[in-house]
Amino acid sequence: MTGVPADCYDAALSTVPHTDRRIAETLFNADQKDRIRSVLDPVTSFLVRSNVHPNILTLVGLAFAFLAGREFWASHYRFGAVLLLVGGIFDMLDGQVARQSDQGSRFGAFFDSTIDRYAEIVPYLGLAYSLRFDDLFLLPFLIITGSLMVSYTRARVEGLGGECSVGILERPERVVILFLGLVIGGPLLTLALWALVIGSHFTAFQRMWHARSVL
Repeated sequence: MTGVPADCYDAALSTVPHTDRRIAETLFNADQKDRIRSVLDPVTSFLVRSNVHPNILTLVGLAFAFLAGREFWASHYRFGAVLLLVGGIFDMLDGQVARQSDQGSRFGAFFDSTIDRYAEIVPYLGLAYSLRFDDLFLLPFLIITGSLMVSYTRARVEGLGGECSVGILERPERVVILFLGLVIGGPLLTLALWALVIGSHFTAFQRMWHARSVL
């Protein structure tokens, strides 16, 4: 994620009262996210030395999201899941490169956040098409709605001057849950989709409740 929002999780978390920090932690806490980022440090350093602009990485991540959506459309779930995960890695890299190369900007933050929404919607549209004759057909649309509300509630609260990094299912958690469901398949895919429906909307309501204490 490019610019300010890329690393605001830790900064925002530090402003949350101690009694609220268990809520502010997502399924992946800050330490776990830092460990994941550290694994990508060699790649980040290479990209910085190569003068790769963070926005290019954002667009590459979007391209992988479209490719994943195309594979889901064709019911190639496992290969599509791999493409989705690769796209998620690029979503992490763009923020790291922006920070280390001092190329972060307000427009970059806006651009990244906007592209991320497309990158999240497209794979679910492909999945919905694949499930068009299945009882699960509506679940991808409910997940899209919940995911957009998770993003909107945070953006709205922070636009009003508050902080809003709370919630159990941020985008990385959602990508991992969908990846596991698609790779393992069967009943676990159904469970993963329902978990994403419930978890995404629950996260949005967590943020609405949290907004009462910070606005």
